[in-house]
Parts: sequence; C-alpha cells; structure tokens
Amino acid sequence: MRVLHIITGLGMGGAEQQLRLLLRHVPATCDVLTLTNAGSVARGITADGTRVTDLDMAGNRDIAALPRLVKLIRAGRYDVVHTHLYRACLYGRIAARLAGVRAVVATEHSLGDSQMEGRPLTSGVRALYLAGERLGRMTVAVSPAVGARLNRWGVPWQRIRVVPNGIDAERFRFDPAARAAAREHLGLPADAFVIGGVGRLAEGKRFDVLLRAAAQLPSDVRVLLVGSGPQEPELRRLAGRLGLADRVRFAGETAHEDGTDGTDGGPEHAATHLPSLLSAMDTLASPSPEEAFGLALVEGLSSGLPVLYASCPAIEGLPAHERTNSAYCASDPDSFAQVLYGLRRSGPPPQRTAPAAVRHYDITRSAGRLMDVYASVLTGPNQEVNSP
Repeated sequence: MRVLHIITGLGMGGAEQQLRLLLRHVPATCDVLTLTNAGSVARGITADGTRVTDLDMAGNRDIAALPRLVKLIRAGRYDVVHTHLYRACLYGRIAARLAGVRAVVATEHSLGDSQMEGRPLTSGVRALYLAGERLGRMTVAVSPAVGARLNRWGVPWQRIRVVPNGIDAERFRFDPAARAAAREHLGLPADAFVIGGVGRLAEGKRFDVLLRAAAQLPSDVRVLLVGSGPQEPELRRLAGRLGLADRVRFAGETAHEDGTDGTDGGPEHAATHLPSLLSAMDTLASPSPEEAFGLALVEGLSSGLPVLYASCPAIEGLPAHERTNSAYCASDPDSFAQVLYGLRRSGPPPQRTAPAAVRHYDITRSAGRLMDVYASVLTGPNQEVNSP
C-alpha cells in the first residue's frame, strides 16, 4: 500500500510530531508532502528514512500550488492520500480527487467547540471545511469529543472514525539523571517544586493562569514552559509584573527525543529534549479550557507526573477507575494555586512510574487502527464507528 501524507507544515508541533511517530509504526510505504515550512520535524522524518517534499506554498490563497500538488499525487501512484490540518485538508482533498485518488482520509487533530488550530470557528471556516470534507471518504477524529463535534457540524457518523493519538511510553519513562541534567542546564534548584506547562504559547492555552497561580505560591516554586508561540512576549512581561521573572523558565521549542533532525545534539541537547524536561518537572498542568486530545498530558503521565487539566479528552475518555495521577481543575488561578499548593506540600512520590492507563494510547494500537481505516476506504464504506 502506498500512502501520501499531506500536512500544512512540519515545524515543531503536536500534529507534526504525531505524524512522525505514526510513520515509524504504520506498515505501509509512505511519502510526506508539506505545503510549507519544512522545519525540524521534516528533517526528523527524512532522517527516519521517509521522503519529504516541500510544496513551498506562498500562503493560504496560493491557488497556483494546486496543479503542482495534483501532478505530484499522480506521479506517486498512491493508493491513499491522508491529509492533516486545515489548509492541507482543503487543498489535499481537492488535489487528490483531481488526481483520481478516491481513497482520501483526513485526520482532525485540533477541533474545539469555538476554535480550530487557534483560528475562531466562524461560519465561513465551517462552511469551507464541510465543503472539503465531502471530497474525502473518511475523517479520523483523535478523540470521541472531536468525533462528536464533527457530527454536530453535520459530518455523518459513518464518515468518522476515532483513532486516538499514540505515544511511545517507554521514551518518556522518568530518568533521575536526566532530571538533574535538565535542572542544571535551566538553572532550576534541585529542591525546587517545578510546575510544567507544555504546548504552543498562544492565548487559548491560558498559560497566564499558571503564572498567576504560581504568584500565590511559596518562593521555592518554579514554572517551566515548554513551547513557543505568539504569546511568549506577553507571558514574559506578565512574569515580570508578577515578580516571577527569576522563577519562570521558557524552554522554547523542544524535540520529543535526542537528535530529532538526525544529528547528535550532544549532552546539552539531551538535557533539553522533552522527556528530560518532563523528568525535571514535579507536576504538569494544562489550564486550556478547550482541547481536542491532550497529548502532552498523556506524555506527562508516562513520565510518572501528576497532571492537572481544565480539558483533556484523552483522560476524560478513560474509565473512571483508571484516571489515576490526574485531576480536573477549573481554568482560573485560584483553583490551580490551591491544587498545586497541595501537591507541593505532599512532596515527591517514592517512585515515579507511569499508570497502567497509558497503555490505551500505545502508538502501535493507533497505527493498527489507522491501517484498518485505510483498508475500509480502499474496499468501500463501513457503517460502524470505532471507539477508543
């Protein structure tokens, strides 16, 4: 089976990292085409042995890129075209149909109740999305919550499959040596209580809530924010106004592993890749009130961290008795401060081990279910809806 994955960009991000991980586990011959921004994840995918083509689109309305995309799809003689993220889903579905490929799958990575990939869900965005959806054969939702949102929009259940995001849990296992190295590199005291936040530094993630909560906590508390985005300057200014400038670390974009671009980054790189940064934390908090999945929190659980969330379909979709090491917290500073203060007083657990629930999100399970989707779109419509 030959599969072409089309994605909007391949800079550092959750959907981009998820694609790279899936490519390692899906038993199909795959190529990747990015519409723009063949960044660090593109280099990593290439280093893994998968071909990446950059279409180098000039912008959202670069219609001239469409004929080039059609030509590339025809030349590749692909059995399945799989699109990821809004712009790629729109252009990719159109191009696939023009190229004669009917087995078109799209993954919806980031659909909330009021936004998609950070853009407001206007009536125009929704209408354009639905027009493109009809050109495909199946839409993969990363959680039941996303599947339900798609259905409320008008996408029939028989055109939706739920395939949860997956992780390689072993990669995130707690490592005391990595904890020490990361803290030394970042200037975090060994005995500090470190609150972590992982994600794009954008308004919807509400990392300002963490800063305002930390301002209510004792001086041994530190905040470690992992990610980059347009709100970073504002968050830095807020930290200064709250008197937290020396207690907040901005780690920037970081790889999920050493050598994400196929190079040996050395000890300094190892101290700043995501598994090491998770080991350096004492808790992981997500004040975002609207998430499509919550992959970073599952990775935090795999590192043995207690996690706090205002929205996390990945955890909320688990059986109640398996939601260990996690707690819901309203997205306001006082609520987070209260729970974080309790965690700080409790001190570190005797062991940091991943709860059994993370097995639900093993990447090999996700890859297997995706292959089932490919088989269904190649052989014809299937009326059943998968659940996690």
